[in-house]
Amino acid sequence: MSHPNRLRQAISAGGTTPLIGVFDMFSASVAARHYDGMFISGFGFAASHYGLPDIGFIAWPDITAFVQRLRLAFPRQHLLVDIDDGYVDPETACHVVQSLEAIGASGVVLEDQKRPRRCGHVDGKQVLPLEEYLEKLDMVLAARRELIVVARTDATEEGEILRRAKALAATDADVVLVDGVRSIEWIHKVRRIIGDKPLLFNQIAGGKSPRLSLSELSELGVDVAIYSTPCLFAAQTAIDRALTKLREADGRLPQTGPDTVGVAECLALLEKNISRHHEHVPS
Repeated sequence: MSHPNRLRQAISAGGTTPLIGVFDMFSASVAARHYDGMFISGFGFAASHYGLPDIGFIAWPDITAFVQRLRLAFPRQHLLVDIDDGYVDPETACHVVQSLEAIGASGVVLEDQKRPRRCGHVDGKQVLPLEEYLEKLDMVLAARRELIVVARTDATEEGEILRRAKALAATDADVVLVDGVRSIEWIHKVRRIIGDKPLLFNQIAGGKSPRLSLSELSELGVDVAIYSTPCLFAAQTAIDRALTKLREADGRLPQTGPDTVGVAECLALLEKNISRHHEHVPS
């Protein structure tokens, strides 16, 4: 079964499918020990690859090269890729979608933001005219073969959120995402207006949306949950704490133990990225 259809099957199986945001190969290596699916987050990739906020700096060749490395190391993981606005024009969006499908991505998320774009959970977002976005979305849908396409709106005004959600649900997009939804009440509203179309919910620590468990999301009719930044924020916290302790210890490294990582533990994690690929090669 193709990568897109494997994710499509997971989404239709019932419950809420979790996809964990990763920002580099190492965070993906750790995430793969716990979850079957990854979300290639624009927030995380902009931070790790450029050291910049997620406001439109990502170049499409960089994101496709990253996804190619991920697929080689993780042959069975779901890979959902944030492609922002498709990197401005519809022709580029179509080329990116075809490139990502060719290298094994499971799906993409295409948003309706204007440039300069913003993270979906911060203020200052502006959206394209709906007709302009729908034209781009239709071109992307025509360009893909099996790739899952998530249609995302970043509208913030209540009436416009519902208008756009209904319009996105009427397209051939596989899933609808209203980013930055602020309450359970609004999840209910979006769920009702999109009918039977699968619904995706984006969770980010410190963001605008409520903190909900997978069982709670499933009860709300959410089919997919993306966790954009748990790896990135955990890395920032852990690195800062480790270096603070190193400075306080006058540069003496801590002893390794059951709750710490040393050379052997790190190598075991990385070597799995070789053996995992070989496990699925026919003998």
